[in-house]
This record gives sequence, structure tokens and C-alpha cells, in this order.
Amino acid sequence: MTSAAPPPNRQAEPPSRSVRFLPMASGTTGDTGTTRPGRTERRARIAVAAVFLTNGAVFANLLPRYPEIKASLDLSNAQLGTAVAAFPLGALLAGLTASALVRRFRSSRVASFGMVVVAVGILLAGLAPSWGLLAGALFVAGAADAVVDVGQNAHALRVQRRYGRSIFNSFHATWSAGSVLGGLMGSAAAGLALPLGLHLGVSAAVFVTVALVAYRFLLPGADDAEREPAASPARLRSRAGGRALLVVLVLGVIASAGALVEDSGASWAAVYLSGSLGAAAAVAGLGFVALQALEFLGRVVGDRLVDRFGQRAVARGGAAIVVVAMGLALAFPTVPGTIVGFGLAGLGVATLIPAAMHAADELPGLPTGAGLTVVSWLLRIGFLVAPPVVGLVADATSLRAGLLVVPLAGLVIIAGAAALPTRTPRRADQAESTKPS
Repeated sequence: MTSAAPPPNRQAEPPSRSVRFLPMASGTTGDTGTTRPGRTERRARIAVAAVFLTNGAVFANLLPRYPEIKASLDLSNAQLGTAVAAFPLGALLAGLTASALVRRFRSSRVASFGMVVVAVGILLAGLAPSWGLLAGALFVAGAADAVVDVGQNAHALRVQRRYGRSIFNSFHATWSAGSVLGGLMGSAAAGLALPLGLHLGVSAAVFVTVALVAYRFLLPGADDAEREPAASPARLRSRAGGRALLVVLVLGVIASAGALVEDSGASWAAVYLSGSLGAAAAVAGLGFVALQALEFLGRVVGDRLVDRFGQRAVARGGAAIVVVAMGLALAFPTVPGTIVGFGLAGLGVATLIPAAMHAADELPGLPTGAGLTVVSWLLRIGFLVAPPVVGLVADATSLRAGLLVVPLAGLVIIAGAAALPTRTPRRADQAESTKPS
């Protein structure tokens, strides 16, 4: 995400690279004089969305089969948990290589062909005959997933620069939809007692095919094709690099705070509702469902909100919703209030992670893909440490006290949101069309 224009009478810090929007040969000019996205851009948008869908669906297919894997390998809860932790561990160790791989092979290839490795890793996890091979397969899948994640987000931001308006949240909404699709497929396969190899093999074949077909319609050329280097990039990088590194670390912290909110709903909502509040088993799962559903809704409408109010305002407003909703839910604990609280928390952080990624990718003073890679890596730390942090506090006091990290994360987001830009820039042709004649 590019920085907002400075207020009048204040000199702007020169960026190391600026964004330029290429002419769209297939575009048309509307009544306002703006160029609409052409056929190439529309196809690329659909193709990137397809890759996001496959990334969400492939891993989600495995989750409903964990009980069967646990039983077939005769694993304890601790053994299964340790094996599952190999996925984020692989992501952490491999994640920092993503920037170099994107620069070497291009984001389009990393995103599409990397999904082959992710799918194969998930398939091998389902076929693993021992704990060690299960953990090893999940480690490989997690490592590949971290690289694919940077690739698909980098290419999504390329497409957004072509559009000249915010469309990034819609890609993350598609990822959420893919996750739901994969979970439903896995649940159906488990209910029908389909063999793990057959189920995950079909899933891998279907979604790998989608990802490879999508590659044909992604944007050609280098990932810097939409950027125009400044006159003296080396000198400007030396002046801006230190500040850029500090900003990207702040962006990583607020993205991790968003991850903590999401993971608290995924890992602890059902446990809190059933254990502390006495909700029935069928009701206890609604906390997570509410969070996912409202997060999806927030991402669907998020691009319009970002275009109208700016990323900083949307992030702060969403964080305020998290603080108030979960604060009240924990202060006055009831089953309906807690479900609503988790749902509103999901709505509040819906646009946060995409906003942090976009802002990091547009930071001056950093190599292409470096900011996005660092934020993605720090984000995965958030997903890795959130469950044990809540668990440790819960063991020492209560789970209700442990979940106070959710409104606290909202306060962290409010404090760090100044690192986000206020507006998403328009395309050059749009800017010209709005100048007074």
C-alpha cells in the first residue's frame, strides 16, 4: 500500500520507487474519463482469486480428518499437537526465503506452481504411516505455503495497482471462501468414510489443476512492471531504508495482533463457550462460525470502505469494534453475547492483515517483496504463539482472563495504525481526469 499524500506545506519524503499504472489496451473510457480495467486485468483478477481459493481449500480439506489420523496412528493429544505445529514451523523457517524466490521466479510462478508442493505435502500427511512422517509432510507443506502466500499476495497487489483502487480485500475473502469449501469437503469425506488417500488425492488433483490453469491468465512480465524507479534509487534507499525497516516491523506487529484475534476465535471460542459458559456442543462452535462469517463479510465490503475512508481509519474503527465487543462480552459473560463478541471481532480485523501486507509491499527503501515477506513471517509468529499465550494465562487464572488478549490486541492495533496509509492512490489516468479544467 502506498503512503498517503502529505498535507499542504509539508515536504514529502521521496520514495525509492513510485507506482505507475500501465495503459490498458483493452480498457474503455467511461463518462467520467477514467479508464476501466481491460480484459487482461479482469482475467488476472479472476486468476489470482482462483489461486487464493485453492490455497484456502487444500489445507482445510485435511483438518476434518485429524481425528481419523490421530486414531489410525494411535497418537496422544500432545503428539498430534506437536505434529500439527510442524506446519507453522516450516512456514517460519522457509518464509524469509519468499522474497528472493519471488524476485528470481516471479510471483505468478511462485504462487501457482508452489501450490503443487503444498497439495503434495497435504496428501503425504494423510498417507503418513507414522508420527515422524506426518510431521515431516506437514513441515514441507507449511514451508511451501509460506512461499505461496507471499507470491499470491504480491501478484494480487500487482493487479490492484493496475486497477488503481482497492480490490485486495476481495482476494482474502476468496481465501476465506476456499477455506470453508475445503472444510465442507473434508467433513463430507469423513462422514462418507472415504479413504484418506482417495479424498486428499482428488482434492489435490482438482485444486492443483485450478492453480495451474490460473497461471495462464496471470499478469506477464516482472513484478516491478507497474513501478517506476526514482532517479537515484541507491541514494534514496540509504536514506529511507532504516525508517522503512522500522515501519515494516510495526506493520508486522499489528498484523500479528490481528492474527491473535483470529486464532483466539479458532482455538478457544468453542472451549470457552462449552467449558466456562456451559453451552451445548452444537452451540459452542458458533463462536468460531460467527467470527469467520463476519470476517468474510468484512472482506467483501472492505475494499469500498478502504477506498472511501482510507486504510488507517478502517483499521482503527475495526480495532475499536474489537475492543468494545470483546470487552463487553468478557465483562458480562453470556452465551449469546460471547458469540456476538467473537463475530464482531472477526468483522473488526477483516481488512487488517491485507492492509498491513499492502502497506509493507509499497514501502520505499526496501527491495521488491521484502516488506511483504517480513510482515507475512511476523504474521505466522502471531499464529504460532497465540494459542500457548492464551493457554498459559488460562492455566494460571481462567480462560476468561486469557481471552483478555483479544481486546488488548485491539488496543495494539489502534496504537500501531499510524503506520498504515490514509488512502489508496488512484491510477494516473484517474488522477488526471479529476483535475479541474
